[in-house]
Amino acid sequence: MFYNIQNNYIVYNYQKSLDFMVKKGREIYGECFSLQSADMPIIRKLFVYMIRDEELMVEEGLDSRKGIMLCGPIGVGKTSLMHLLRLILPESKSYMMKSCRDISFEFHRDGYDVIDRYSKKSLRFNHGIMKKQTICFDDLGAEQNLKHFGNECNVLSEILLSRYDLFISDSLITHITTNLNATEIEKQYGVRVRSRLREMMNVVSFSDEAPDKRR
Repeated sequence: MFYNIQNNYIVYNYQKSLDFMVKKGREIYGECFSLQSADMPIIRKLFVYMIRDEELMVEEGLDSRKGIMLCGPIGVGKTSLMHLLRLILPESKSYMMKSCRDISFEFHRDGYDVIDRYSKKSLRFNHGIMKKQTICFDDLGAEQNLKHFGNECNVLSEILLSRYDLFISDSLITHITTNLNATEIEKQYGVRVRSRLREMMNVVSFSDEAPDKRR
């Protein structure tokens, strides 16, 4: 086990947590999966954020009130890291992963209900329990502005603006992975979204020279 319970708190063993992530990574992505030594500073930063270690978050320059915007070139492992990190968390502390491309296709099919679907502060599970809806929007910028009955909408822009309002009113957390830089985000989603993301997110970035691990 990669954690134990002390005084009703989960205490994580960092190395065992990494070993667990590698094990699950190989189950999901294949036997070649590994955590690269060059990525360990980013992995450690994400880990201390996810386990809510307040002291180490301060050391890493992270704000516990904000979500994570994980940036970097294509193929560096942003999606796999965010997916595997949520597996070390108890269900009550975990988050949903949602592809931005899938959301754009949902809008094409279901229309403006999709914006409301991902802008609510709580999500109702099949057993009726309500849970604060923390979501990681994966690969922001890869989606298309599809039409619904002839009406085109920048769906992710509207969702993010709505979630910003809930961040202010209800401390709702949002995570993002993206290949875009700040200028590209502003061009695609507008200055209002860029400004609000700056307030909502801890930015964690891979180097622009980080290699594509899919090669």
